[in-house]
Amino acid sequence: MVSSVRACGVITLTTDFGHKGPYVATMKGVMLRRFPDAKIIDLTHEVFVHWPVEAGFWLERAFRYFPEGTVHVAVVDPGVGTLRDIIVAEHEGHVFLAPDNGLLGSLLRDLEVSPTYRLDLGRTGKFQFDPPSATFHGRDIFAPLAAEVAAGRCRPADMGPRIHEIVPGWVDAPEVDGDRVQGVIITADHFGNLISNIDEALVSRFEAPRVTIAGRELLVQRTYGERKPGEYLALINSFGVLEIARAEDSAAEGLGVGRGAPVVVRGAR
Repeated sequence: MVSSVRACGVITLTTDFGHKGPYVATMKGVMLRRFPDAKIIDLTHEVFVHWPVEAGFWLERAFRYFPEGTVHVAVVDPGVGTLRDIIVAEHEGHVFLAPDNGLLGSLLRDLEVSPTYRLDLGRTGKFQFDPPSATFHGRDIFAPLAAEVAAGRCRPADMGPRIHEIVPGWVDAPEVDGDRVQGVIITADHFGNLISNIDEALVSRFEAPRVTIAGRELLVQRTYGERKPGEYLALINSFGVLEIARAEDSAAEGLGVGRGAPVVVRGAR
């Protein structure tokens, strides 16, 4: 199959590594050693550890801000070194490289439209990879592959057989039932804002939506400044999803909830 993606030299990195230690830097070093002209962008390294859901959530909502031909590398990989697969996919003119552990399960909804391949290391011999360690595939497999794809020297279809099924996402889509929508909190950001998986379209279908979380009922506001400091509010954030916030304070700390907490939206249609 001829690839529909034309490499542009940009690589994004999404991990749960944080910034303590040399893990992110050594991945970048491997990429630059193979492809010195690579433009490497950190999407985030603060994904909740061992939880691929958040990595996939941010990739799904951020990748369109990058030029077509970008290679998106996501390494949240509690199964590193086991028999779990590594997959590479083409989706809307971009390439995604990640472990097959549910990370891309929500993004890749139709594998007939988004060609997806299972990595076969036997097909990568011409790139002279060093033998991978058992615990750092981000450096030893993901980084060199991403560099080769971003440089235009390797296509996703060159890496292994096409597949038609991947591990699904760990979190179900929001449940819609008449005048009620229930979702969950995916993550809390640096400000303590609680970010849900409920998209704007599911909220805007109601004339006066009310949001319930941790026993509180909140009206949906336009922006943070419409509430007094310390007051809670709900709003549609810049990535188009429902967010629970506390003006000039942390909603996560104040409400005592985090990822997985239920969120319900009710209203008249």
